[in-house]
Amino acid sequence: MVQNDLIPYKSIYHMFKASVEARGDKPGLKYLQDGKWIPISWNEWFEMSKSIAKGLMALGMEKGDRVNILSNTNHKWVITDLGIIIGGGVTVPIYQSNTARESHYIIDHSGSKFIFVENRLQLEKILTVKDELPELKKIIVFSNEVPENGGDLIIGFDDFLEFGRSQINDEEFYKVAESLDLMDLASIVYTSGTTGVPKGVMLPHRNFIYIGAAILKIVDFDPDYDENFAWLPYAHILGRAVQYSIIQARVCTSFARGIDTLLEDMQSAKPTFVVSVPRIYEKIYTKIKVGLESASPVKRALFNWSMGVGRKVSQYKQKNKPLPLSLQLQYNLAYKLVLSKIHDLFGGRIRFFVSGGAPLSKDIAEFFHAADVLILEGYGLTETTAPANVNRPDKYKFGTVGPTIPGTEEKIAEDGEILIRGPGVMTGYYRNPEETKEALDPDGWFHSGDIGEFDEEGFLRITDRKKDIIVTAGGKNIAPQYIENLMKTSPYISQCFVYGDKRKYLTALVTLDYEQVKEYADAHGIRYEKLEDLAKDPQIELLIRKEIEERNKQLASYETIKKFIILPTDFSIETGELTPSLKMKRKVILNKYRDLLDSLYEEKFD
Repeated sequence: MVQNDLIPYKSIYHMFKASVEARGDKPGLKYLQDGKWIPISWNEWFEMSKSIAKGLMALGMEKGDRVNILSNTNHKWVITDLGIIIGGGVTVPIYQSNTARESHYIIDHSGSKFIFVENRLQLEKILTVKDELPELKKIIVFSNEVPENGGDLIIGFDDFLEFGRSQINDEEFYKVAESLDLMDLASIVYTSGTTGVPKGVMLPHRNFIYIGAAILKIVDFDPDYDENFAWLPYAHILGRAVQYSIIQARVCTSFARGIDTLLEDMQSAKPTFVVSVPRIYEKIYTKIKVGLESASPVKRALFNWSMGVGRKVSQYKQKNKPLPLSLQLQYNLAYKLVLSKIHDLFGGRIRFFVSGGAPLSKDIAEFFHAADVLILEGYGLTETTAPANVNRPDKYKFGTVGPTIPGTEEKIAEDGEILIRGPGVMTGYYRNPEETKEALDPDGWFHSGDIGEFDEEGFLRITDRKKDIIVTAGGKNIAPQYIENLMKTSPYISQCFVYGDKRKYLTALVTLDYEQVKEYADAHGIRYEKLEDLAKDPQIELLIRKEIEERNKQLASYETIKKFIILPTDFSIETGELTPSLKMKRKVILNKYRDLLDSLYEEKFD
């Protein structure tokens, strides 16, 4: 593989080292501790990652050996990831939400010898299955919570850093690091399992380097001004691809403490860009809309006027046209009185957000843009090292996932499937030649499983998953995700699962946004002992029916939801209906609630 402007480094080690040499003692990572942001310089980061590499080498890690990380996203995750890779190892992430049995599958299938775990909770998962993992040599605990009876198997993170520094000299380390090449394996990322057993996607150094270089051709970053804000699970390819792009851009990353403190941490960190999944934007949108309903008539009128002005401005911005003076003056006032407060929710310095991992509602993207908050939707898969398409800050269309990134090719197959080829595409599935052959054709095209279409300007619109397309008894092809996203614009609906393959009409499972439904119930004198009671209340059922009927007006008659059932609890990662990146596991939901769904077709529909 020849280096070029889209693959400018020989390996991730060489890329990382170039950024370290350029930035030196400037902050590379930041994390919150006791209410203060603690910086870690690029030089400190490199030294810590080098100690990780040395420690693993001292334990016998050889080039190509697999190493797991089981942890929430934090600064130690990134430091360890780089340490594994620059020491010649292969990072194999495990979602922090995985069960002991799910973790066992990945450790065993990947043949990992070492694992880093976040804390005692994650350690206990591994200890329950360690007797079935004879190859596992060492467990390193980020939190340094090492049980007294841990023996030689378990070591704390700080002790492991010291161990690495003391066991291997720099000459031995650099001999390995300098030998790394583009096609050496850097990571095996197991898919989150929306379609069955997770598959291990093999990603060499080339892929991460290329993705970063391609992104830098799309977006200009200023290392002395810009700041990334990370919260996405790094076991998911999106968060990880962003991190490698940011390393190449030489920009600092601040880490959220968790999803529960996301807005609070963002306001404190004041980032200039954030990459997230649609669920977060949906929740913030709902929070704003519900807050508006309880505001005074004067405040509501002011908000609606300001957003009306913002929508007009948005239309000019989308067409790259200058604003008329009168509109500019109105916008200045609207921004000062209302729109700036929405901006301040995110720290006040946001240049743009990026949305990926699942479809984003066009309505939500347009709402935020009217408030001067630009959300750029992108598209990609684990198998393409995340982005294959992305909207640009200066070239975007809401409702699309943007043009193809530089260096990647795309085409639409006869059946509408999106095919992708380029240096971001995986080399195959680990220990799974049959699935590899099915996904990668002889000409190198990856068959995405997604259905889409390009417009005349080269913007890609995803219509659905190939396997998720609903074909009604009347022969209509329907994309359920569009309908589901439309329904979720209701402040009272958390999740919506649309069903109707080979049926006469569509039905749905609906889960409630209990925070908003509770406020509605309290305001309307609806009695309940526990929140789950609201799912059975006739007045709440009527509320949801009206919300669905209102949104049905935007759909063709054959796309409308005719019947629905409100579930007592929301879908979640813990109960198995959502992936860690908050996508619905359609097969799991269908199997779990098939009898309920079928019951919606038992009576004749009027």
